[in-house]
Amino acid sequence: MKRSMIWISMLALGLTGLTGCATTPDDPNRHTKTGTATGAALGALAGAVIGYQGDRSGGALKGALIGAAAGGLIGAGAGRYMDQQQAEFERELASERAAHQVEIERLRNENLKITMNNEVSFDFNSARLKPAFLTTLDKVADILQRYSRTTIQITGHTDSIGSEAYNQELSEKRARAVKRYLMDQGVEASRIRVRGMGESQPRASNETEAGRQLNRRVEMLIIPDKDIE
Repeated sequence: MKRSMIWISMLALGLTGLTGCATTPDDPNRHTKTGTATGAALGALAGAVIGYQGDRSGGALKGALIGAAAGGLIGAGAGRYMDQQQAEFERELASERAAHQVEIERLRNENLKITMNNEVSFDFNSARLKPAFLTTLDKVADILQRYSRTTIQITGHTDSIGSEAYNQELSEKRARAVKRYLMDQGVEASRIRVRGMGESQPRASNETEAGRQLNRRVEMLIIPDKDIE
């Protein structure tokens, strides 16, 4: 049994290593491939534990192989799903990205992060969405509706001008304003969570106007369901 567990650990490490060497930065399917390898590694470990608990004579080894296969399929499914969604966001928001109004980032855990510049989305000291920015949110809402197997975490951020308590409240109000608009466009409320971080997570120094502008933002984290195949 000890040798089986050593073999399983080597299998998991090898599969995890594939996440770093199986893709190249310009590979359009890199997230799908990475998700497959990561899911396989996690599935191997989970399968080993289950197999060991059920059959200590060899179940761990069998469980690792079965878990690796199943985990790989789940990882590929989530990666492919988010690849497609990311491509749509990048296409539909191309003009906003070119104008540095919106940033789209793919995170290692398959989550997507959309960062919206407060200068174009809200007036100074206000939680009311600017009318000119609603077209952008319409595009976001349309894609979110069509890719419904995700949860959306909306987080508001501010610079350090003003009191900490005021900035916390303003960040929460802005996050809620984005949530309300998405709901008005048909995105289910049960999928959306909001929070405000106030001035606690700056991206740059608050000592300069350029830095403060980067810190004033709303971030939208799009998280895929765990069981996408």
